[in-house]
Amino acid sequence: MKFDNFQVPPGKTIKLKDYSPASTAHFGSKSEAQQKLIDDIGTLSDLQAKLYAENTYGLLIVLQGIDGSGKDGLIKHVMSGVNPSGCQVKSFKVPSYEELDHDYLWRYTRALPERGNIGIFNRSYYEEVLVVRVHPELLRAQRLPRAIKHAVLWADRYRQINHFERYLVENGIVVLKFFLHLSKEEQKRRFLARLESHDKNWKFSEADVKERAFWDDYMSAYEDMLSHTSTVEAPWHVIPADNKWFTRVAAADIIVNKLTSLGLSYPDMDAAQEIALKNAKTILESEG
Repeated sequence: MKFDNFQVPPGKTIKLKDYSPASTAHFGSKSEAQQKLIDDIGTLSDLQAKLYAENTYGLLIVLQGIDGSGKDGLIKHVMSGVNPSGCQVKSFKVPSYEELDHDYLWRYTRALPERGNIGIFNRSYYEEVLVVRVHPELLRAQRLPRAIKHAVLWADRYRQINHFERYLVENGIVVLKFFLHLSKEEQKRRFLARLESHDKNWKFSEADVKERAFWDDYMSAYEDMLSHTSTVEAPWHVIPADNKWFTRVAAADIIVNKLTSLGLSYPDMDAAQEIALKNAKTILESEG
């Protein structure tokens, strides 16, 4: 099954109300989807091994979503079968003083995956058109030139990000972008669950509740982001996030299909390498 209907058409202005956060496609229950997720995790493991061996492409997975949307859980479950040495996760927090002394893409560029590897950005450079837009006072710390006008700042950043991602894709870094679409009601339920469970208390932050007051501002910023930065080279996928099990099976399917489309394979040996392998085998077999 393909989840093409979750992809944001490049160049189209979208409204999140047209995407149901509670959708489960054709699955009626978690148990129905579980076997597909297991199968996709196995397939992903095989594809990652070929990605690493071929060493031509890298895969960058960008995860964005409101607090509580399930980004950590998606990484934990979908990537459970991959080799950790070929998969790195980077979570971006408040920029450091050093990072603020550079352009806003600098710290993200440093964390890009190598060829043959999978890199996951748990939040990303898109925070620069999301949280910074909702809280424009954060721009002061970036010390931008006075000539830059806020009226065109966001359009400029959309353009810059699109060019950045096109550059990555043209150089062999595949970009997959997932927006985990969570309803306000489900976020409330998850926050309450964190408060009521001792094992989940550590995941709760008072700031998470305070940010709910800006819910409409965030949704507007997400809509603009999705409408302006879903491109042919790096389209966005709006993944329903009210049901964690569905979020995971949908993301796994999209990742597997993308890697499959690359035609990955183990490198062929040339004549000299085949001779070397045969000689090595002969030496090993002749040992005492």
